[in-house]
Amino acid sequence: MSAPATPLPGALAGLAPLLDHYGYLAVALLVLLDNCGIPVPGQTILVLASVYAGAGHLDFAAVLLTAAGAAAVGNSLGYLIGHTGGRAFVHRWGRYVLLTPARMERADGFFARHGGKVVTVARFVDGLRQYNGIIAGTTEMPWRRFQPFNLLGAALWTAVWGTFGYVAGAHIGTVYHTALRYQVWFAVALGVLVAAFLLRQVLRYRRRRRAGTDADAPVDGPQGPDGPQGPDDAGGPDGPEAPS
Repeated sequence: MSAPATPLPGALAGLAPLLDHYGYLAVALLVLLDNCGIPVPGQTILVLASVYAGAGHLDFAAVLLTAAGAAAVGNSLGYLIGHTGGRAFVHRWGRYVLLTPARMERADGFFARHGGKVVTVARFVDGLRQYNGIIAGTTEMPWRRFQPFNLLGAALWTAVWGTFGYVAGAHIGTVYHTALRYQVWFAVALGVLVAAFLLRQVLRYRRRRRAGTDADAPVDGPQGPDGPQGPDDAGGPDGPEAPS
């Protein structure tokens, strides 16, 4: 197998010899590792393999199936890592990375409500793609709920980046750098949205806490020498004594 005649940009050129020698196996291995917590260029090898497919050196359908299967398996392995050892790791080392029990409890609640969306979208963001499976397992997201979103995310991620590489073809250099630039902006926008959501949750928590404190405060009333006076404390047994 030989590289396409079009010059390849950056990381694509560096991975070309690996794809030349190992083909689909290189795609499967790097994508799997990239999706289970090991920061290797899985997305880059997917794009490069799709460029090769566009040039007729690989079968495009086989590239997509290989990458999608490897992504789903990799994320599943990440989930198992988090599910079996994530809690113990948090209890032992969490305080060193500011992951307190209270924050872990809030993370559990967040994943209980939004875990499916996170698992689906996370593959499109570097960093989240590598660790979302581990986080899902650590927060004890149910396996039966995790797996459909894992498969959906793998299919969408593979289809988007595979089609991108296949269609870009001879213009891969220009398009690749443009896509990387937009990916950075996408990650920034996602970070802003997450920060806004967390700020909203903190403000709501403080409002609820303040309302609870106000509700527990004692009600002011007339005070006698031994404390608040009741209706029968101001006078005799039938009320205030009349003057004689």
